[in-house]
Amino acid sequence: MTVAVGNDKRLQDELKRSGNIPTHIAIIMDGNGRWAKKRGLPRIAGHNEGVESVRDTVEACGQLGVKYLTLYAFSTENWKRPKDEVSMLMRLLMRALRDETDKLYQNNVRVRVIGDIQSLPQEVQSELADAIEKTKLNTGLNLFLALSYSGRWDVTTAIRKIADDVMRGTLSPESIDEPIVSAYLSTKDVPDPDLLIRTGGEVRISNFLLWQLAYSEIYISSLFWPEFRRTEIYAAIADYQHRERRFGMVSEQVQSSGHKPSTVTQFLKNVSRL
Repeated sequence: MTVAVGNDKRLQDELKRSGNIPTHIAIIMDGNGRWAKKRGLPRIAGHNEGVESVRDTVEACGQLGVKYLTLYAFSTENWKRPKDEVSMLMRLLMRALRDETDKLYQNNVRVRVIGDIQSLPQEVQSELADAIEKTKLNTGLNLFLALSYSGRWDVTTAIRKIADDVMRGTLSPESIDEPIVSAYLSTKDVPDPDLLIRTGGEVRISNFLLWQLAYSEIYISSLFWPEFRRTEIYAAIADYQHRERRFGMVSEQVQSSGHKPSTVTQFLKNVSRL
């Protein structure tokens, strides 16, 4: 759904008044291929349209004051796809970086990457390095692209680094606790996601941020990623605001924020009226 600028600002203001905006949102962008197949189009058409959803989501999150947005752009398992599709995806990634970096810089977005970057084609690595370098001083939204990434790869890599430091004598086994493990992950300087969004209707986390998602709220959208635009982000955040995050405690122990949480039903009614 396209929302006029004035109405979009009203929706954003309503979200900000109704509760906390998540500090960190992670998204599994699923359904590009199914979106294309449903329309009798080649799979790459779905990936192309998905770029529009990325653009709208990044812009909306930046405007709302989200500090970290992590997009599952290409998993380790995605290397198993047909070579032609992988090649097209890499070309699409390069083109998107070339086309979007200047706008990201102007919008104060900082580009960062997690994953086994060395496995990506050299041309992609070069484009990523340029985007990271150009935006490194930006202070707004931190946009993390998870590329050639998997949660098991992340944890395994962290274990290897911990083992190396134990062997060197710079880390004692007795000192290893959860904060230490977190400090060795690719997201070491980033708070864990408050909200995980998955599109396409699938109900699984697909090897994404396995350690970091331990207490994240999960929102599943039946929409395919190319259909997922800013109003869906707003609905996901409204749903998040309606939840009580107890972290193992009981309700009576959780301090009230003083905000009246918005409900998804009411928020979607507001959207439909605009």
